Amino acid sequence: MTTLLIILALVVAGTALNLFLVRRPSSVPTLRRLADLAVPVVFGVTLLAVWQVAVDGFAIPPVLLPSPSAIFARIVTEYPTLWADFEQTFLKGALTGYVIGCGSGFLVALLVDRIDFLKRGLLPVGNLVSALPIVGVAPIMVMWFGFGVASKAAVVVIMTFFPMLVNTLAGLQAASRMERDLMHTYAAGHGQALAKLRLPAAMPFVFNALKINSTLALIGAIVAEFFGSPVVGMGFRISTEVGRLAIDMVWAEIAVAAVAGSTFYAVVGLAERWVTFWHPSFRAR
Repeated sequence: MTTLLIILALVVAGTALNLFLVRRPSSVPTLRRLADLAVPVVFGVTLLAVWQVAVDGFAIPPVLLPSPSAIFARIVTEYPTLWADFEQTFLKGALTGYVIGCGSGFLVALLVDRIDFLKRGLLPVGNLVSALPIVGVAPIMVMWFGFGVASKAAVVVIMTFFPMLVNTLAGLQAASRMERDLMHTYAAGHGQALAKLRLPAAMPFVFNALKINSTLALIGAIVAEFFGSPVVGMGFRISTEVGRLAIDMVWAEIAVAAVAGSTFYAVVGLAERWVTFWHPSFRAR
């Protein structure tokens, strides 16, 4: 009963603080941004506090759900291992596939936009490939490219290529008919219209794909490691430690992956704000 009361008090306190931050916006832009950042921080701290109290109060076995303090202690003690796994999975596998998949999807979109035959033939194939399950593609890529980084990058390329292709094609059509006619009256060629009108108009769509792919890339790399990898990597470590019932290490890997994915998403979001500062969604803030 005491545990339930503590949990209820934590939830009420966290909710009340967040409601105060949301309903009392400051007229100072800096304070308003700080309040916007504080809302998810308060929510996260409240969630971790409830988690810790529930595990301790209800005596939940660590093999079922370790406490946040136990996970943090494992992160501190296993930092070298976690860094090696992060380097293998994220820096080598996920980022390599992300750059190749997004870059090739963007370039192919420019080509498809120019050739109507490819638009009619490639997009249905893209929809088919996008529907393929990762657990079916990953072992095939491991058989083709081996247990190293190449197979993980190949899975990520498959996952990120078509979202970038579809979003870029949609963005290239975002410019209005009036704007295109204006470029035509200026005798602008295809390249000039593309560089000065259509590509800038497509940037919000391109960054939408980049943000989606920033999370898909890490997921694909981790899942691919379940089907074969060197003795290092987030996916390898998760599957191994589950078999050893070291669930705190599994959660430590999950925490590292969550932080890495969120940070990567935030970096792409900052780049979007810098490139598309003219967009109404940013000008209104």
